[in-house]
Amino acid sequence: MTTLKKGDIAPHFSGNDQDGNQHTLADYKEKKLVVFFYPKANTPGCTAEACDLRDNYDRFKANNYELLGVSADSAKAQANFKNKFDFPFPLLADEDKSVIQAFGVWGPKKFMGKVYDGIHRTTFVINEEGIIDEVITDVKTKAHAAQLLK
Repeated sequence: MTTLKKGDIAPHFSGNDQDGNQHTLADYKEKKLVVFFYPKANTPGCTAEACDLRDNYDRFKANNYELLGVSADSAKAQANFKNKFDFPFPLLADEDKSVIQAFGVWGPKKFMGKVYDGIHRTTFVINEEGIIDEVITDVKTKAHAAQLLK
């Protein structure tokens, strides 16, 4: 699991969003970047989390934040998720898990007594200098914006 912590330099990443547009850490210089990792598009928890961020998007923008969602879903699944819920932020389709692994959020999970590997719901706040300001591992899906916009 993630060994990244507050004060660490954020991993330099590159990934394509739902429309095939490439995003890198350097693209967000001079902005605060919220990178939120979620297990699967269109599932109840992930939908609640992303919709809460969407509903507070103007507050994020007013505070110089950009948002970037990441899961291992396909670009088509990410596009469907984004369009269905009208998200104003890009969703990376990290099918090769390069961004997921760079941030250390892939690992063993337990559900209904079974252990399997998957994405741990984790959010990173990266400042304008590329330094991690916050790592949230206990994400409140229905009130995630409140965790970030204190």
